[in-house]
Amino acid sequence: MNDEQLMEILATEPFSIPGLLFDHYHEIGLTDIQMMVLMQIMKRKGEGADFVSPDLLAPRMSMDEQQCAKILQQLLQGHLIEIVETKQSDGKIGESVSLLPVYRKLSHWLLTQQQNHEENDEKAEVGKLYERFEEEFARPLSPMELEMISMWLDDDEHKPFMIEAALRESVVSARVNFRYIDRILYDWKKKGIRTLDEARTQGEKVRGAKRSIPQPSSNQSKPSKQQHPGYDWLKGE
Repeated sequence: MNDEQLMEILATEPFSIPGLLFDHYHEIGLTDIQMMVLMQIMKRKGEGADFVSPDLLAPRMSMDEQQCAKILQQLLQGHLIEIVETKQSDGKIGESVSLLPVYRKLSHWLLTQQQNHEENDEKAEVGKLYERFEEEFARPLSPMELEMISMWLDDDEHKPFMIEAALRESVVSARVNFRYIDRILYDWKKKGIRTLDEARTQGEKVRGAKRSIPQPSSNQSKPSKQQHPGYDWLKGE
């Protein structure tokens, strides 16, 4: 066997580990040496060795059996591996090293990170919502108005993007006030409208219904008060 043949063998028999574990093992409390031992356990298990003992690890690492045993003990105490009973083909009960705890811990960390990211995104979205209101009202919001937005979010459980959509609807209707916006949100919730597309369709529907109302003839007296261009949510359909 020459060098080229050996390199081909090495290239065709790679050892793979979960990428997320490799990227985030520090975040779940693993040290570099503990991660190396875990990788050795994965490799040995892939070769068919269910129970990976210190005497099996030591020859393949720069540690003696006592040091390997210490690292294995750390992994057990850190709930990163566990010893489970297995039934062998001959009916005897044996022991195996399970890696499920480290995957469980990594999964929990990833889900927590995702939840924190979503919460941060929602906080940023709420902050932009307050700014949007102040832009349309052209003034800082009063404590009572801030409390009303908070109630829409917390008590009524309206999403920030739906509250902003109701604000836009009030602008189109030239009725930029909190009572009007509250009525729009109430109407949407009553009708089960939960998405921007549904809100847009509903807005177009009611505005279309408004335009379809017959206009008074030219010989009829015109109302002294100018009509609003949008749908009057305070009166309903």
